[in-house]
Order: sequence, then structure tokens, then C-alpha cells
Amino acid sequence: MSEKYSRPAQPPPTYNQPGGGQSPFNEPYYPQQGVNSSDYHQQQRPDYDPESQFPSEKIVGSGKPDNAETFDDSFKVKNKLNDWPFTILFIATLAGFVVVAGIVLSAWANNYSTSGSGIYDSGASFTLNTNTVVLFAFVIVISLVLAVLMLCFARIAPKRFIQVGIVLNVVLGLASSIYYLAVGYYSAGVVFLVFTLISAYCYWSMRGRIPFSATVLTIVIDVMKRNPSTLMTSLIGIIVSGAFAALFSATVVATYMKWTPSDENGNCSSNEGSTSCSRSKVIGILVFVFFAGYYITEVIGNVIHVTISGVYGSWYYLSRSDQGMPRFPALGAFKRAMTWSFGSICFGSLIVALLQLLKTLIQILKNDAMQNGEGWQAIILCCADCILGLIEWAVRYFNHYAYSFIALYGESYMKSARATWDLFRAKGLDALVNDCLIGAGLSFFALFVSYLSALFSYLYLRYTAPGYNSDGSFYAPVIAFTFVIALQLVNIASSVIRSGTATFFVCLARDPEVFQISYPDEFSRIFADYPQVMNKVAARQ
Repeated sequence: MSEKYSRPAQPPPTYNQPGGGQSPFNEPYYPQQGVNSSDYHQQQRPDYDPESQFPSEKIVGSGKPDNAETFDDSFKVKNKLNDWPFTILFIATLAGFVVVAGIVLSAWANNYSTSGSGIYDSGASFTLNTNTVVLFAFVIVISLVLAVLMLCFARIAPKRFIQVGIVLNVVLGLASSIYYLAVGYYSAGVVFLVFTLISAYCYWSMRGRIPFSATVLTIVIDVMKRNPSTLMTSLIGIIVSGAFAALFSATVVATYMKWTPSDENGNCSSNEGSTSCSRSKVIGILVFVFFAGYYITEVIGNVIHVTISGVYGSWYYLSRSDQGMPRFPALGAFKRAMTWSFGSICFGSLIVALLQLLKTLIQILKNDAMQNGEGWQAIILCCADCILGLIEWAVRYFNHYAYSFIALYGESYMKSARATWDLFRAKGLDALVNDCLIGAGLSFFALFVSYLSALFSYLYLRYTAPGYNSDGSFYAPVIAFTFVIALQLVNIASSVIRSGTATFFVCLARDPEVFQISYPDEFSRIFADYPQVMNKVAARQ
């Protein structure tokens, strides 16, 4: 246990099941039939006073679900469309992306002989071509395969998963940095070296908190194994996000091929000295394509997160109830995510998508400044990139818990954000971030896959030598894009663990007595490493 925490004077009380034995984690103790679900905890532990053992940081109400057969009846919400204007904005963005994709892909198909069909047979040397599409396809396959292997490893050895994830990130980041510096690609080498040093420092400073994180990860993985719908949801998310990543990548390449001004570009039509292709048109359309791509990807990932959170919430509150978990909780949570809560999901996703777009624009300007030898401008943009990256991380982290509130309580995005802020104020950002390395372990594995994809893309461009990269000007944007693709895919694939962890923390903070009553052994292990679990955070009224 970290020296930061002071253990309460008395340990949490333990209670015996009727008949003298404690209920093991995998053998539920069912209360007597006919008892109302709201009284079922009292019936299990008649001498237990949750208010005295778990002092509330705020006041009032826990919002526990009802005992019912369906998810909608268990987690009741007001049947209204929350944040509906953002649903309209998302639909408009999706429609615009489909239109642009249809135009550019159609033009690509019409000039198939120029763009080529493989790695080496493209006749287009003025911009990205089929060679790049093949590269993106390889990156998608590599990312998906490694993401599946990551989930398998997490199921088999949770503690080793956290440790190996951190170590692999440091080792691969250092190796990539050394390689880039050795071949003279100094900008990438310095960036990878900075990330590696930050990762090493994080591992060293937080190594003492790994046992607590491993305990939580073990619980989350066990629930995942006993509820296959979580894995099925994650698998569907991987397929959908992989398919969209392929469409997004092809659209980006086809946009370059459609409107890049060049005498070799058969898509450019001339009319009295003017041409339909221009650099400004390429930039303007790419800004929209990247924004739409980021926005749609975020929404896909967050719908998956809300769906999985609904399953974990059902397990936490109802797995030991007389009725048990509701039927098809994943389907019920998905229906809510796509109806009443979809606007809230689009709201939070829009914030992150705008930050991602701004970050991408800054990275492009930074790369141009470095290529043109504008040192001071490159340094300023690099600092801006780092600051924006920290802001994006904070917003993502905050949103992740806010979506768990949305999944459980069906509130609007702003109300869920306020509830998340109450949680952070009561438990402390340091406790949530530093005491649980699960998110860090997953992030390190995502970075590991992204580093590997970026390195593969560099080697691919170096040894296939496409004509458009004869002067090396496309190394930076292509490597950066493949890095983002890999990171997005792995994050969506690992959403089953991230969502389970976030939802478990939210439920444990709001109603810790439920977990202590249902799973006393697991609660005792958590208490040994995290005594603040006794401080209950109650809901607002």
C-alpha cells in the first residue's frame, strides 16, 4: 500500500452468509424470494448500516437500479432525447463525409490505370496513390491482430499485463528512437525519445501501485469472461472501426488524387486557363475529411463504451440480487446509447474531435516548419502540440467517466459531467489516476502498437520507394497518420477493459456497500490497497 494513504482506525466489517460461510466470488448468494430489490441488501446483512460504515462525501441518494427482467426496467430513465442538437450535427457530418467519399472514390475508380492496383504499379508520382492504400491496409491488419493478442494476454495474466505493457513501451520507444536518429530522421527520433523518457518516469514513480491495479483488473477480466456480450460488443466495435478506418484512409488518399494540381492528374479539368484542382481545395476538403473521420471514430468508440458500461453496471448492482442480471443487458444498453443518450455521446465526442483536428493542423505546420529550417517556429509549434496533447488527454479521461454516468443514469452530458466532477473532487484526481494503472497499461500497449505501426510505415516507404516520396516530404504525414490509425483501433479494441474499469470505479464510489455485501473477499483486497474506498460519494438531488 502506498505511504500516501493513512489506514482508518478500523478495517471494514466482514459478514458471514447465513449458514456460517462467506459467499465466494463465483458462487452467488441469493436472498430469499419475494424480497423487494430495494431491501435486498438489508435482508442479506440485517446488522449492516451502510450510512455509518460509508460516510458520504456529499449527501443524498445512490440511484441504485431496480430489480427487473430487462435493462430498461432496471436502469430507468426519463424517455427524452438528451442533447439532440448534437445528434443532428453528427448526422450532417456523417452525410457530408459520405458525399465526399463517394465523389473522390468514384474519381479514383475512373482513373484506375493511373493510380494502379498494388504497391509498385502506380503511375501517379505527384501525390499519394494505391501504394499508400496498401500501406494503410497493412497497418490496420497489424493493429487489429495485436489488439486481439493484447486482450488475450490481459485475460491470462492481469498483473503481468500491466508490467509488460510498461516495459515494452519503454524498450520499443527507445529502440525506435535510436533507429530514427541513426538513419538521420532526427525529428521522429527526438519525439520518440521524449515519449520514452516520460513512460520510464511514469513506471518508476507508480510501480508501488501495481498490486491494487492488478486486483481491479482481475475483477474486470473475470466479469468480462462471465459476460461474453462484453467481448462480442468489443469484437463488433473492432470490425466496425476497422472498416471505417479503411474507408477513411482510402478517402484521404483519393482526396489527394482527385484535387492535387498537376499536369499528370487526369482528374483536373481545365476551362479557359483555370483548373478544377488547387492546393487550397485539397487543404479545405482534407480539413473536413479529418474532422469527420475523427468525429465518427470517437462516436463509434463511445457508443461501444456506453454499451459495455451498461453490462458492468448490471453486474455490479444486480448479479447477486434475487432476480439476477437483466436479460440481454448489452442489447438494452446499446439501444439506450443509440436513442436517448446518443446526443450526449455526440456532444462529448465533438469536443475531442475538434481538439484532435486542431492537434493535427499544428503537427502539419510543425513538420513544414522543420522541413523549411524555421527553428523557432518549429519549437513554438512543438510546445503548442504538447500542451494541446495534455488538454486532449484530460478531456478524454474526464469524458470516459462521464460516459459511464450516462450509461448508468441516462442523464445529459452536462449533468453527467457535473457528477464526474463531484467524483473527482471527492476521490481526488491523484487517487483515480495514480492508484489505477490499468488505463496506463492499456495506453502503453496502444502506444506500443502505434510505435510498431509507425516504424512499419517508415520502413515500407523507405524500401518500396513510391514516386510521390522521392524527396522524403511524405514521411512525416504518412507516419503520423498511421500512428493515429493504430492508436484509435487499439483504443477501441481495449474499450471492454477501459469501460469495465471506469464503470467499476463509478459504482464503487457511489455505492461501495453493494460490492462489500456481494463480494466481501474482493472488497477486502481492494480496501487493503485503497482505504479511501470507505468514503462514499452520493448523488446530487
